[in-house]
Amino acid sequence: MADAARTLKGKTIFISGGSRGIGLAIAKRAAADGANIIIAAKTADPHPKLPGTIYTAAKEIEEAGGKALPLQVDIRYEDQVEAAMAKAAETFGGIDVLINNASAVSITGTLETSMKKFDLMHGINLRGTYLCSQKALPYLKKASNPHILNLSPPPDLSPKWFAPCLAYTMAKYGMSFCAMGIAAEFKKDGIAANALWPRTAIATAAIEFELGGKSILKHCRTPAILADVAHIILTRLSREATGNFYIDDEVLAQEGITDLSGYAVQAGQPLLLDFFLSSGPGGTTDGFIQFPMGG
Repeated sequence: MADAARTLKGKTIFISGGSRGIGLAIAKRAAADGANIIIAAKTADPHPKLPGTIYTAAKEIEEAGGKALPLQVDIRYEDQVEAAMAKAAETFGGIDVLINNASAVSITGTLETSMKKFDLMHGINLRGTYLCSQKALPYLKKASNPHILNLSPPPDLSPKWFAPCLAYTMAKYGMSFCAMGIAAEFKKDGIAANALWPRTAIATAAIEFELGGKSILKHCRTPAILADVAHIILTRLSREATGNFYIDDEVLAQEGITDLSGYAVQAGQPLLLDFFLSSGPGGTTDGFIQFPMGG
C-alpha cells in the first residue's frame, strides 16, 4: 500500500555516497518532489577517473527542484557520521529517510584481494551501513514515515556467489543483513528497513571500470530505474512495507509497470544480469546474459 500523496515533498533524505551514479539519480528523483537531500560522500574535489563531487551533485539536486546539503563524510568514521546526521537534522529539522548507497567493490578472488581492499569493502559496505543506520535511528524514530533503504542484494547462500569474490560478497550481504535485522528490531517504532537491488547491471562509471570498458554499458539499464523504484518504496507506509529484499522490476510490476524498454541503455541488446541474480523475472533467462562472476 502506498501513501496517497505519493510524494517526498518536504522529506529530508540522507544519502551516503550520492555524488554520482545511482545515489545521485535517486536524489534527483526525490528532489523533483521538493525533498531535502543530504549528500554525504568523500568526493569534495574532482576524481581523476570518476565524474561528480558533492558540490556538483548539490547543484544538480537544486536544479531538479530540491534543497541540498553537501557534506564531506567518510562513513567509516563514527565522529564524521554523527556530526553529519546532527548537521542534517539541524538544517532541515529532522531526518525522514536514510539511503545506504555508498559501496566499494572488487571482483577478486581470495588470493587476489589485499587486506587493504578487504578492509575498504567491509569498512564502507558493512560497517558504514551499520554506522549510518545506528546514528540515523534516533532521528528516524521522530519521523512520520521513516525509511531505511540499503542498496544491496537478496541473500543467497549458494557457494557460486562466494567463490569468485568472497570478500565482496560478504560485505554486500552484510548490508542486506543490516536491513533485515533493523526491520525486525525497530518494527515496533514504525521504521521501515528494506534492501533494493537491480535485476540488471546499471550503467555507471563503477560498472564500466570494474568490467573494463564502455562496451558493457549497452547491456545495462540506466540509473533511472532505481530512482523510480526507490521513490515507490519510500512513499509506501513504513509500518506496512518493511523487511523486504526488493528487486527493481518486481516493484514496478507490483505497480502495473511491465514495459521497461525505456530504461535500456541500448534498445534490443540482451541485458546483463546483476551480481547475485541468476535469471530474469519468473526464472526466465531469455533476453539476459549472466554477469561473469556466478556459475
